[in-house]
Amino acid sequence: MSAETRPAPTARRRRAVRNPAVVVDDVTVVYTVTSTGGGDEVPVPRAVRLARRALGRPPIVQNRALNRVTLAVEEGESVGFIGRNGSGKSTLMNVVAGQLNPTSGRVYAVDTPAKLGVNVSLVPALSGERNIRLGCLAQGMTPAEVDDRMEKLVHIAALDDAIHWPMKAYSSGMAARLRFAVATATDPHILILDEALGTGDAQFRDRGQARMREIREQAGCILFVSHSMGEVRQMCSRVVWIDAGELVMDGPPDEVIEVYERFMKELAAGNNRTAEGVRDEAAARMVRTELDDVAPRPGADEEPGG
Repeated sequence: MSAETRPAPTARRRRAVRNPAVVVDDVTVVYTVTSTGGGDEVPVPRAVRLARRALGRPPIVQNRALNRVTLAVEEGESVGFIGRNGSGKSTLMNVVAGQLNPTSGRVYAVDTPAKLGVNVSLVPALSGERNIRLGCLAQGMTPAEVDDRMEKLVHIAALDDAIHWPMKAYSSGMAARLRFAVATATDPHILILDEALGTGDAQFRDRGQARMREIREQAGCILFVSHSMGEVRQMCSRVVWIDAGELVMDGPPDEVIEVYERFMKELAAGNNRTAEGVRDEAAARMVRTELDDVAPRPGADEEPGG
């Protein structure tokens, strides 16, 4: 990943970009996986198929997890990413975090993104409090800085007396709280949260949301993946809908979520063709909006008074 920052390409730009923190530039990710076969799958080259057949190995196909995704996230933005399971949201977050190299395209960022639960490895045998301390030290904080922030981080984790228990005794939700506290300890410039707040109770969600607001106010940006439309509406200033690896819609939360929920309702009712129509119309509408945004205004090139 490069720390270089470039303007987002016009194709996915809804407005002029100011101070971008993350730019995803025409990113495609293609996985090669084993498969028993399917009519819609993309096979690998014939020579590879024949060689694997001769060796008695299962056939492999190509899975396009992301297809030419382009977007920019500005400083101070909180962008929600929504979509069905398997749509490519987590793959995109892994690419932005530098965990996964794209097959093609580039990602530019002003700082190293902090992805919850990835940047620091916690120790199951140690208590939550000790893990917070070690996690903060591993991120470059001084012992004095850790002491200053410890009370606040314990409060954010919302573990009460369990903060003194070994982490191996925690439930998955409790461990997620601890990781959230550690990941947000250093005021990250770019924070990636993949279903991070959905594992906690109301107390933790309130504290987590308050911490996210603090990060935004300090000109940080947040990339937030969630299946909870309520959380997305409450926390995000913008929503990106991804489906089948492609960017379908990018805009205000209420507008994007309303169309997405209509799409999911049709799918749940078994109306696949109608659902596809909703998705295709949303994508077409976004393209029309982008073309309107970049089209020259009448008379824009004329001299004053001409």
